[in-house]
Amino acid sequence: MSDSFERLLARAEQLITRIESVLPQPLSQPDWQASIAFRYRKRSSGHGTLEPVRHVGAMALTDLKEIDGQKEKIERNTVQFVQGQPANNVLLTGARGTGKSSLIRACLQQYAAQGLRLIEVDKADLTDLPDIVDVVATRPEKFIVFCDDLSFEDGEPGYKALKSILDGSVAATAPNVLIYATSNRRHLLPEYMKENLSYTHTDDGEVHPGEVVEEKISLSERFGLWVSFYPFTQNEYLTIVSQWLTSFGVSESKVQAAHPEALVWALERGSRSGRVAYQFARDYAGRHAASAP
Repeated sequence: MSDSFERLLARAEQLITRIESVLPQPLSQPDWQASIAFRYRKRSSGHGTLEPVRHVGAMALTDLKEIDGQKEKIERNTVQFVQGQPANNVLLTGARGTGKSSLIRACLQQYAAQGLRLIEVDKADLTDLPDIVDVVATRPEKFIVFCDDLSFEDGEPGYKALKSILDGSVAATAPNVLIYATSNRRHLLPEYMKENLSYTHTDDGEVHPGEVVEEKISLSERFGLWVSFYPFTQNEYLTIVSQWLTSFGVSESKVQAAHPEALVWALERGSRSGRVAYQFARDYAGRHAASAP
């Protein structure tokens, strides 16, 4: 009888262990010394974890050219945050490949020694933002929650979760957490021509948007600082090409000689963005290094 009972008890314990493994677990503290950047990941079991990024991409503020105005705004806000002064959540919008994400990574590298840390969260996991904030709220570091290439379709759950955490929740946002998001859409949701029909005109000449438009604007308005990025001119593009070629060790004479190729490269890609300039510089520097005696 005792052997049967013990076997039954063992099987019950195994069953409980399996059930517990698939139940949602509280978000645990990662090894905060393992990195300056972390990535929030949701496992198939539904468990969320903060994983340290072992190899953080190196990026310096001086590497970023032709976006001095944007750089000044983001760096000023970040310095205020690191120093414990009031600072804003930031929405970086505009042309693709113009340095939005790179600028945030550069600020992380610049101020990591002063306690700045970054947590990257995919838009699909924004519903877990309150749990992430709770985990870091008592830490001495300053955390940027980074949402890259953020945009929503109508009805996505992360949209309302982000609205709530930015401004509108009963619980106050932790003073050591800010949200930096990049997007190609200024209002983060798709816009349709039919929505223009919802605008109303008053007798005094004022124009008022309808409820649908107001709803789409309401999220972006919760970001205290908007920073816009614009397509580069040809001269600005070539300046960025020169900077990256120099960083890869290409001589000054070859940098100038590479400009015609850089223009052709941009024409083939249909863009004169900073990303395209960086990709050309890598290709050019690699080809010429390989052909060198």
